[in-house]
Amino acid sequence: MSETINIALLGLGAVGQEFAAHFLEQIQEGHKPIKIVAVAEKDVKSPFAMGFAQNNVPVFEDACDVATLGDQVDIIFDLTGNADIRQSLRNALQESDNRHTVIAPEVFARLLWNFFDGAAPNLPKRKNGGY
Repeated sequence: MSETINIALLGLGAVGQEFAAHFLEQIQEGHKPIKIVAVAEKDVKSPFAMGFAQNNVPVFEDACDVATLGDQVDIIFDLTGNADIRQSLRNALQESDNRHTVIAPEVFARLLWNFFDGAAPNLPKRKNGGY
């Protein structure tokens, strides 16, 4: 088993961008054995998505396509705030018989934020329940 924890980030909106920036800072400054191996963003031409692409991180337009990476991804951070996407992702993992990858919802990202700098961003809730 690899020492490196491979993660994927889904949703590079306000929450996703903020989380990714803090996460990357922690990885780089702390020389953590964590690697972002994929991101998903419906706007693949957004500056943030293109930044990942320029650093050879695969960028998917459909969040469920991340499930095709199988055990190359240890943790998927679902930052989309969309319950339908999360359910579709669960279904895709199940259909591919992926029992390795776990999905971490936004609440888990907010928990980690407390370890980054002590404060998660104060973002309004979306209509569908996400941030």
